[in-house]
Amino acid sequence: MLVNKSFGTSMLLGALAAISIAQSTQAEQLLLSADYMVDTASGKLIADPAVLITDGVIESVGTRGKLNAGDGVPELYLEGQTLLPGFMDMHVHLDSAIPGVPFLESRLQSVPRKTVNAVANARTTLMAGFTSVRNVGSVAYSAIAVRDAVNEGQIPGPRIWAAGHSIGITGGHCDDNYSPPEMRKRKAGVADGPWAVREKVRENIKYGADAVKFCATGGVFSRGTKVGEIQYSLEEMQAIVDEGHYRGLVVAAHAHGTDGIKTAIIAGVDSVEHASILDDEAIELALEHGTYLSMDIYNTEYTLEKGRENGVPEENLRKDKEIGQVQRDSFSAAVKAGVKMVFGSDAAIYPHGLNARQFSRMVKYGMTEAQALQAATVNAATLMKRDDLGVIRKGNLADIVAVSGNPLEDISVTESVSFVMKDGVVYKNM
Repeated sequence: MLVNKSFGTSMLLGALAAISIAQSTQAEQLLLSADYMVDTASGKLIADPAVLITDGVIESVGTRGKLNAGDGVPELYLEGQTLLPGFMDMHVHLDSAIPGVPFLESRLQSVPRKTVNAVANARTTLMAGFTSVRNVGSVAYSAIAVRDAVNEGQIPGPRIWAAGHSIGITGGHCDDNYSPPEMRKRKAGVADGPWAVREKVRENIKYGADAVKFCATGGVFSRGTKVGEIQYSLEEMQAIVDEGHYRGLVVAAHAHGTDGIKTAIIAGVDSVEHASILDDEAIELALEHGTYLSMDIYNTEYTLEKGRENGVPEENLRKDKEIGQVQRDSFSAAVKAGVKMVFGSDAAIYPHGLNARQFSRMVKYGMTEAQALQAATVNAATLMKRDDLGVIRKGNLADIVAVSGNPLEDISVTESVSFVMKDGVVYKNM
């Protein structure tokens, strides 16, 4: 959508409808200003920012009323708003069922249905202010197809890094343990042994994966697995990491249990997902190796409140209840120790679009507001090796959101973004 000084109601409605990206036409240049901006690199609040955007890239950053954009450049002033870089969620599953579909029924959905879910959830995620996400596992290659459709301008959605199938052991968290034996059903990411897991990484990459994810321990939302038990040997994990790194991809390990966390870190993973049961040695290893932790400390609340009515089996509710406070204590210890952290919501366990609820829990359990924002911006960008994201500065891509209020004083304002821009295109302005 072309944005100008007289940003009209009809244009706004067009952006909010956003059935396709074709409704949003990128202006060649735009001068965007607001009352405040968070410099996520320094964690400081900047007054009266102005951002000149050219062809989807930030050309310069200055002060409102002083930055000279030149004659004829459209201007958009967001009165009473605070600018931030677009948020980045490093742990989502876009193909999850939309709210209201019972837990077990969602596991019966076809690949086409899962792909439709991903299209809807991608748009919802973008409108919530998350302009980049890492999809750490999906049915078939649904998230990869949606990523490509977003990149090609067919549908609206965030920037997506997609892992393809989650890789896991036979009978583990990343396998299908709900079907009876006579069906002989297993998930497509299942592989056992160093050469088999290498082949599985190669297969995912063959079909478009630009991230890697494997299950190093049991999990909460699987049947018959114990959260704390390790599920791959060091040799197998090293093979997965090597294959991913050979191809320049960031590797994530699902790991709740202490032994699995430590083994994954020693194997060289870039991030550990969940990281629920940390001890001092695990924290020291993360510090030594520079490993990022992505800890989803909000979704237990949603699961315990809504899980039973959504048909989540008692086994899974019990495991979630047992691990919830342990994970939060681990989060607090890791933050205090200075471990690198990124924002990871595990959206799918709770509805997409509510991702930002995680921010307030990160603050509650030990982070400053600035640290929580940095986890979802500069830290996430660094993890994904993207120095053109995460900060509003010259040369970066114009992924910008706005909120009413000061998120460095009240982080909950991130739960209601008023403005969303990705690659210089305005998708939301209300």
